[in-house]
This record gives sequence, structure tokens and C-alpha cells, in this order.
Amino acid sequence: MKTINGVDINRLVGTIEAVQEEPKVADFTFRTKNKWINGGHNRSEIKGFYGACQEDTSREEAFILDNDEPNVLLGEDNGANPVEYILHALAGCVTTTMVYHAAARGIHLEGVESCYEAYLDLHGFLGLKDVPRGYQKIKVQFQLKGDLTQDQKEELLKIGRQFSPVHDMMSRAVPELTFSVS
Repeated sequence: MKTINGVDINRLVGTIEAVQEEPKVADFTFRTKNKWINGGHNRSEIKGFYGACQEDTSREEAFILDNDEPNVLLGEDNGANPVEYILHALAGCVTTTMVYHAAARGIHLEGVESCYEAYLDLHGFLGLKDVPRGYQKIKVQFQLKGDLTQDQKEELLKIGRQFSPVHDMMSRAVPELTFSVS
């Protein structure tokens, strides 16, 4: 078994080949259940998902994520707030994308660190001004450690942005987002 950056290259190649052979293997459906607790506090449970042409049952326990707001936003700080989770999702996805693609190219990384800073104007959420309710700008700074040239670092950063699903969702509108109530 050959691993680069903690990625099993044989499994990575096998996954790529499986998707090329049978495109439906690439179709995934992820799910989250959420329940309001009190005030700004609510809890999400993540367990099952559909992928690789079958329902996944490998997770014995659900991941539990608490959402709340900091005190200044009327919460009790029982967890990160949803917009902070968005930064976490972006950081995790871009980092994983860079690491996997580096491994596929035979590029060994010794470390990847990043800092995210995002600007949000509460006027939109509060309905006080016609401004975007979400982030208006995000600044990201990466540090890539290893025997890499500056060109390789720039290429990995480009790849991270180009192939990250979360970056893609944040940089363009999701084509279909539907809500219903019962």
C-alpha cells in the first residue's frame, strides 16, 4: 500500500476508475437532521448518507453539532454559529481537496495551515438595509509546508479552489434549493 499525505493511493486510483467505469458511483446524497433547543441554540445530527450506489451504514453513531450564537448576538455560546460552521466547512473542504490532489500528483506535504476571515453585515439579517445577508467577502491565507516550489504552492491553491465542492457552492448559487413545511 502506497500512501502520500495520509491518502491511500491505491484506493484513490480505484475510486477514480470506478467512477469512470460507472458514472452513477459518483452520485451522493448527504443528510442532516436539525432540532431547535432554545433561543439561538439548535442541534444537528449527521449519520447516514447515500453514495457509491448504496446507503452507507458504516457510521455506528451520529456526529452531533451544536449551533448557537455568541452572547453579543443573544445566544449562550453552546456552539459555533452557522456562519462559523460555513468557514469550517470551507476550510476543511479546500484543505482536503488540496491534500488529495497533491497526493494524486505525488506531491508530499509536511503541513497545511490556513486562516479564514469573513465579513458579514448584520443589517441584512435584521432587515434594516438591502444588503446581502451572508458573507460579503472572505480572506484566506494558506501556509503549505514541504519541499515545494512557489509555483507548486500556487498550483495547489488553484486546485483547492477549483475542485472543492464547498468553494464551488459558496462562489455560485446552488441551482436548486427548495423548502417545504409540515
